[in-house]
Amino acid sequence: QVQLVESGGGLVQAGGSLRLSCGTSGLTGSRYTVAWFRQAPGKEREFVAAGRYNSGHTYYAESVKGRFTISRDNAKTTVYLQMNSLRPEDTAVYYCAASQTIILSETRNPRGYAYWGLGTQVTVSS
Repeated sequence: QVQLVESGGGLVQAGGSLRLSCGTSGLTGSRYTVAWFRQAPGKEREFVAAGRYNSGHTYYAESVKGRFTISRDNAKTTVYLQMNSLRPEDTAVYYCAASQTIILSETRNPRGYAYWGLGTQVTVSS
């Protein structure tokens, strides 16, 4: 059974940094994708970043490119989202998601992910 647990959210001033962690269990082999999405109040869930670990490629939303970095630890059980130069518009609940079958063209589509964590709140004050 796949389980995802996010941590690391909190309150930070604009311009600051946070590192989110997604602890994973039950993901087998190397052909899986782990992504971060976020959802602000009254808005739809949006793609933030993803790592496709069969190819090693990473993908980012334009709004976070150059500021956020997705990475994975050597044990391949934790995926991180390093967030720098945070802005008030980054305020949202951040979710970790995983899929062992998602195709490349669906990487940014939340409906392509079968497994989700419960989310962690990130609040950026101005």
